[in-house]
Amino acid sequence: MNKELMTDPAASARHARYGTLPERIRFEDMTEEVEAGHGGGAAASYNLEGSWKYYSCLALDLGL
Repeated sequence: MNKELMTDPAASARHARYGTLPERIRFEDMTEEVEAGHGGGAAASYNLEGSWKYYSCLALDLGL
């Protein structure tokens, strides 16, 4: 990377404030592998009596 002379005062002010970009982060460093637990059980079962709590309808929400 060659450093060039900045004649524009706004460009030199930006460079003084922000400097250079940070180092790139590799994709492997951004992800994490975690073993998933098994699904099912009492928490994952369907509850007919409690299902109305999660029902959503735009027409009902708007009172139409």
